[in-house]
Amino acid sequence: MEALRAWRASNLLGFAASRVVTAASAARSLRLRLRCCSAAATTNQKQLPLPQDRRRRSASTSTSDRDSIRAIRLKKVEELRGKGYEPYAYKWDRTHTTKELQEEYTHLENGEICEEAAVSIAGRIVARRAFGKLVFMTVRDDTGTIQLYCEKDNLTEDQFEQLKAFIDIGDIIGASGSIKKTEKGELSLYMKNFEILTKSLLPLPDKYHGLTDVDKRYRQRYVDMIANPEVAEIFRTRAKVVSEIRKTMESFGFIEVETPVLQGAAGGAEARPFITYHNSLQRDLYLRIATELHLKRMLVGGLERVYEIGRIFRNEGISTRHNPEFTTIEMYEAYSDYESMMNMAEEIVVRCAMATHGKLKVAYLGTEISLERPWRRETMHSLVKEATGIDFNIFGHDVESAKIAARGLPGIKMGSSKSTSLQSCSSVGHVLNEKTAKGSNNILLAVALPSPISRRLKLRTAGSMNV
Repeated sequence: MEALRAWRASNLLGFAASRVVTAASAARSLRLRLRCCSAAATTNQKQLPLPQDRRRRSASTSTSDRDSIRAIRLKKVEELRGKGYEPYAYKWDRTHTTKELQEEYTHLENGEICEEAAVSIAGRIVARRAFGKLVFMTVRDDTGTIQLYCEKDNLTEDQFEQLKAFIDIGDIIGASGSIKKTEKGELSLYMKNFEILTKSLLPLPDKYHGLTDVDKRYRQRYVDMIANPEVAEIFRTRAKVVSEIRKTMESFGFIEVETPVLQGAAGGAEARPFITYHNSLQRDLYLRIATELHLKRMLVGGLERVYEIGRIFRNEGISTRHNPEFTTIEMYEAYSDYESMMNMAEEIVVRCAMATHGKLKVAYLGTEISLERPWRRETMHSLVKEATGIDFNIFGHDVESAKIAARGLPGIKMGSSKSTSLQSCSSVGHVLNEKTAKGSNNILLAVALPSPISRRLKLRTAGSMNV
């Protein structure tokens, strides 16, 4: 019996041992397979893009925060409507702009209240501070900013609760009341009534860091203007320049015309056009790359002085300083030469400087530039000679000698793209132009080329000004 028990025990131990060995072997095999699969998965993850939901989860926390804020503000919109308020009003009657208030009531003493004043303003809330029964908000409109002084005793219970619970930075509100200058000398609208005109669903850029992303600043100019109010001044200056150009052209007897934006032939400049399809005509058309051809046809038709300020489109590179869609002005005048176009250019720039700056001496990058007439007039050859010491006139038609001379100048290196483009030049004039355009010396040119039919002037606004 004892022998039988010993035999059973040995068999059970052996069976258990074999199970342990089998399990260990399986585990090793499993670990091996998992490692292989893991390596393959890593390779696949590098090659394949993340699924859409994975990309959403791996997005920055700021995007998640913005979504949360939007959801909260949408809920506020629903609650406001549930209480009988419309968070997107149609109209608000205002009596003053913020600038007008700042100028009209600047005489008030600190702590003084002008109770007889009944004013109404509208603008976007850019700052908000709450202290118990007091709420201070800064409102900005097109002309400037002013503080709203919101006191609980001066509003109804419902209005004050709405002010604290439903108004956020970025909202546009209308406010009315009297004028008060605080003890610290801050001119304020002593608010007695207000209305939410537009409920903002997304937060403004962080006030401390501001909007610094260059790409976003150019793609979302409206956000850039909110975060950086000085940017709006660029648009105002540009509007003054365009207006002054029109006044100048009209004073010289030029007629402004509009030429087709969609054209059957991509002509007028050496650039790649945008192509679109006209369904009714069943043919391809091109967004214009210049206004030149149709303006010349106006001359042929008998209009002797014409110009156009218009958008043109060139399907090429894009950057913060170059936009495939930009504005140009081209003007054509019969029976005149390039000297008259030089006079026109001077007159336009001088008048625009006076309209925007009120003076003819302006500072640019730390350098004072005088725009007083007459301007210095030089040829490209003389300016290049002045900057480089090389007179390209001496080469005549010897293109190779001109190329050798250009390669020795700063900014042109053998094996570079500039050297390659230099090698493709077919004339001394092309070499001269290549050096001027891409060399290290910045040369201001005052050159106008004659046209066989008329004389023209073309100006281009900066692409970075486009909205």
